[in-house]
Amino acid sequence: MLSKLSIKNYILIHGLEIDFTEGFSVITGETGAGKSILLGALSLILGQRADSGILLDKTTKCIIEGWFFVKDYYLEPFFTSHELDYDDTIILRREINQNGKSRAFINDSPVNLALLKDLGDRLVNVHSQNSITTLNDSNFQLAIIDSYAGIQSEVSSYRTGYLHLSGLKRQLVEIEEQESKSAGEKDYFLFLLNELNTAQVKPGEVQEIEEQLELLTHAEEIKSSLFRANQIISGSDDNILAQLSEVGHILKSLVKFNPELENYTERITSNYIDIKDIASELTNFEEQVFVDPPRIEALTQRLDFLYRLLKKHQASTTEQLHAIKQEIEKKVTADAGLEERATLLRKKIADIEAELVSKAGLLCNKRQKVVPEFEQEVTAILAKLGIGAARFIIEQQRLESISKDGIDKLKFLFSANKGIEIKELSNAASGGELSRLMLAIKSMISQKNLLPTIIFDEIDNGVSGEIAGKVGSILKRMGNNMQVIAITHLPQIAAKGEKHYWVYKSENNQTTSTFIKQLTAIERIEEIAKMLSDETVTDSAFKTANELLNN
Repeated sequence: MLSKLSIKNYILIHGLEIDFTEGFSVITGETGAGKSILLGALSLILGQRADSGILLDKTTKCIIEGWFFVKDYYLEPFFTSHELDYDDTIILRREINQNGKSRAFINDSPVNLALLKDLGDRLVNVHSQNSITTLNDSNFQLAIIDSYAGIQSEVSSYRTGYLHLSGLKRQLVEIEEQESKSAGEKDYFLFLLNELNTAQVKPGEVQEIEEQLELLTHAEEIKSSLFRANQIISGSDDNILAQLSEVGHILKSLVKFNPELENYTERITSNYIDIKDIASELTNFEEQVFVDPPRIEALTQRLDFLYRLLKKHQASTTEQLHAIKQEIEKKVTADAGLEERATLLRKKIADIEAELVSKAGLLCNKRQKVVPEFEQEVTAILAKLGIGAARFIIEQQRLESISKDGIDKLKFLFSANKGIEIKELSNAASGGELSRLMLAIKSMISQKNLLPTIIFDEIDNGVSGEIAGKVGSILKRMGNNMQVIAITHLPQIAAKGEKHYWVYKSENNQTTSTFIKQLTAIERIEEIAKMLSDETVTDSAFKTANELLNN
């Protein structure tokens, strides 16, 4: 319920704070005193738009705050889903600066206007002559029946499941879009992967082939040079080995004259052995060098293929080509993973959808079960409100597929007079008749804790006398289950209130200001007596006012 309202610098209000209580309260005041200003200020913290024109003092900002006690109204999931701190008492605040820019807060957390309105719609319903469109809203009609049937928790559970289903369907669409996007690339990636797998590129293969080709393409030159080198070392008459052998013998013959020459003899012998080994190895190397044109052709083709692969994948080494192959494998595997995820999601969606269809069917049956009783009660209340010929019917249509509300759709049909065709509410009756229909419906849902607070703005339009008294009784009875605040001009309704607030204006030479105060018992008698009188308040008016208050 709305427990406190604070208004600063709004139209004719410099600053005021007002406390509200449970039950049925009334607000009265002369025409133009500012009752609509209070509603306008309240509407700002309920998410309505504003501009700088509302500022009384153009040099400072307007601040409006409302305190709401919301225990047992199932609002915790709303706060959790929007990452807001929940408390049984929540504070809504709206600030409008000199430039018309607005800021909104829920429990001191800044929020956008749409979120503030979403929460505001769950806290307060303002009923006025201009709010009949709410009665035509299919969501409101469903909420009424669900409240009356006592299935809000089941509906909430169903909607949670439906939101989950919608989320899974969005995921599936995204995966299918990814599949579609990658479908054209998939064959190409598979082709690339197959090509790389078939190529069987080895690390360092390019360098190895280049070295082999260098050897094979110069085979004749290498073989000829090796042969000539061997001839110099050991093949000719004056070869190196023969000359070294002769030098060794000469030195050995001189050792007897100088022992130090023994060292040189040994060194010559060692070099002779090394060079002889070299000659043998060069001979072996020469024998392994072949002129092989087919081999050259094969290696050249392989090298050209590897060069093309490197260029195709913008790689400079076979190691990079191997890394690219691994990336392509990941993409191909990821595509396969998308297919698997999509398959699992489709099964999960089908299972959840089947479960929700079953739940939606149960909700539909429970709604259908209470509709006749609801129709009868509304018709009975309308009769008390002076529309005895009223006909009120709820048309229930079963949908082909589930929606966020279930598998059925409701439509309220109404006729206020005999012989008049029953129609949808938008075409069925006058504003006064629909206003009484709304009152009848809201008096019933007040027993079901659908909303913490309902505010009626001049619900008395088009009624008087005995009917006004019955309207007041209905509002008072509603106040037993929820907070009801009525702005009224009728004393019969004002007298039914448990608390009575009076809105008035005060003027001086420079300004006009609006104020509100809670009336005492004596002040209530005086105010209701004024409402009963013309210009002069008579003794009989005081007596009648006292009787109304004590009736």
